[in-house]
Amino acid sequence: MIEILSPTELARARQTGALVAHILQTLKGRSAVGTNLLDLDRWAQAMITEAGALSCYVDYEPSFGRGPFGHYICTSVNDAVLHGLPYDYTLAGGDLLTLDLAVSLRGLAADSAISFIVGNSQPPESVAMINATESALSAGIAAAVPGARIGDISHAIGSVLRESGYPINTQFGGHGIGSTMHQDPHVPNTGRPGRGYTLRPGLLLALEPWVMVDTAELVTDADGWTLRSATGCQAAHSEHTIAITNDGAEILTLPKQAQP
Repeated sequence: MIEILSPTELARARQTGALVAHILQTLKGRSAVGTNLLDLDRWAQAMITEAGALSCYVDYEPSFGRGPFGHYICTSVNDAVLHGLPYDYTLAGGDLLTLDLAVSLRGLAADSAISFIVGNSQPPESVAMINATESALSAGIAAAVPGARIGDISHAIGSVLRESGYPINTQFGGHGIGSTMHQDPHVPNTGRPGRGYTLRPGLLLALEPWVMVDTAELVTDADGWTLRSATGCQAAHSEHTIAITNDGAEILTLPKQAQP
């Protein structure tokens, strides 16, 4: 299903995006050395509930997972990159943490992810990888203009990731979003320009470049959810929900302090 939102629906989607951005930035600020992943999950639950929103994850039960996800946020640490199931783990200095959050407010969903390093240590390899995903995300957003195609976005993302030296996995990527978290079209993190669905004003997309240092192969944890690099190398993931408008792409999940 591909949804095209009306101006009224887009206004509601902006509110959802602002909430997602606020929760992620709040949790990033609380992600210090000694913070437990389960505390991050509880804080996410409290903020979602207080806002009158709904989690897109608690009852999420796709074919690739093991039963309902059962938590409010994905917390992926170091070699984990996607669908990180929160567990009893205390963050250490130098950990590369990815927080991925999707909520629904007044019937419309937004999805975003941020990767950052816990504590004062800033390993250059981790910084470079995070920067590459953020640059790829910016390139994909810049390519998301009315009349362009999904392949144009994928090509823009993939070009940055490839030039940065990272292998690219196409099994999981970006996606349409609207009244539900995951919709068509699929947006791979690499592709051929001029191919795929034509972008129209009112379309919402969640773009999410992610990479692992030296592999494109994933393995699934015993928890049935957390996806890790097959080689044990570190991974990073950046994501925004955007709306296609007559003037280009509008980022709905941009934190207030980062807004122009």
